[in-house]
Amino acid sequence: MATQADYQWAYSIMDSSRVSTFLISILLIVYGSFRSLNMEQEAREREKEREKTVGLTGIATNSSSAENILFFAGVQTLDTMQALCLPLGASVSLLVMFFFFDSMQMLFAICTAIIATVALAFLLLPMCQYIIRPCSDGNKISFGVCGRFTGAELLSFSLALFIVCIWVLTGHWLLMDAMGMGLCVALIAFVRLPSLKVSTLLLTGLLIYDVFWVFFSSYIFNTNVMVKVATRPAENPVGIVARKLHLGGIVKEAPKLSLPGKLVFPSLQNSGHFSMLGLGDIVMPGLLLCFVLRYDAYKKSQLLHLGETGLPPPRHLSKVSYFHCSLIGYFLGLLTATVSAEVFKAAQPALLYLVPFTLLPLLTMAYLKGDLRRMWSEPFIVHSPSKHMEV
Repeated sequence: MATQADYQWAYSIMDSSRVSTFLISILLIVYGSFRSLNMEQEAREREKEREKTVGLTGIATNSSSAENILFFAGVQTLDTMQALCLPLGASVSLLVMFFFFDSMQMLFAICTAIIATVALAFLLLPMCQYIIRPCSDGNKISFGVCGRFTGAELLSFSLALFIVCIWVLTGHWLLMDAMGMGLCVALIAFVRLPSLKVSTLLLTGLLIYDVFWVFFSSYIFNTNVMVKVATRPAENPVGIVARKLHLGGIVKEAPKLSLPGKLVFPSLQNSGHFSMLGLGDIVMPGLLLCFVLRYDAYKKSQLLHLGETGLPPPRHLSKVSYFHCSLIGYFLGLLTATVSAEVFKAAQPALLYLVPFTLLPLLTMAYLKGDLRRMWSEPFIVHSPSKHMEV
């Protein structure tokens, strides 16, 4: 006969820590994807304005120039080779942190703090722009070789630097989560997947990477390498410097730092319990969702263009969004991963569930709607109006 303990996993899913994980991860993916789309649209609008100024015309020039603007803005588009090599690079990085963490932990902490400051400033920028808009004309302030920055950019960077400094001094989980959220949004916004082919190769490779290091690394290294690296705290740089300078009487008990490679949410119902989700389990599916959101926007612009030519747009294409389909798949995959972790009482490779739940429905939907061939290779090639008018 089934007992209450047999269904404990069902109650655990409704725990505040699990609900927070679901909500925040989905919000980060949605927000990062729309920030990425907004950056692309702003780049194309700036290019159109520039063309009007210099008297240039032509769709091909417009597309190429807009991509150049995105390149100089720091946007990185992955190609096939990079997608194949990324899981290998991640494995090497994991081994370096596993074997040399003690000797390199100060370097890891400092590099993490610097990168997280920039990412968190990017996350806070829209809020700062809204706050400072009434009292700023938007002009940039020159800082010599450092460049020119708006008041909102300076405010967001100052806030991010303050948060990171408080994190270094306290090691509080909430500040670590804020830094992790900034990293997620920045990576989703600045890293692009150009096609469904590259997306499939990348996510399949990362699925194999995740499964190997979670399930099979213990047979080789006598411990779960992924969990060990993710949960190992680093020595506080403040404490290390204080010991080197013999300032132990002034700086006492600097807390160890849990590096922001994950989001951690403590439970309100069960003291001492928490939910943990790696940033890669948000960012990597997030890159796929960002790609399909950009494709949805591209299809919408193409349909509007067809309407301008007098041809009725095919209605079946606009009924269901690829982005919504993939987002629902991500939620179901995360839910399945959570149930598996509760049932088996062991860490689970989340990508084992997230990748099939996001990728397979997307491939099926693209095939049924006739977009698979185009999305697979060159989804954003602009066709001339004459091709749309062929019968």
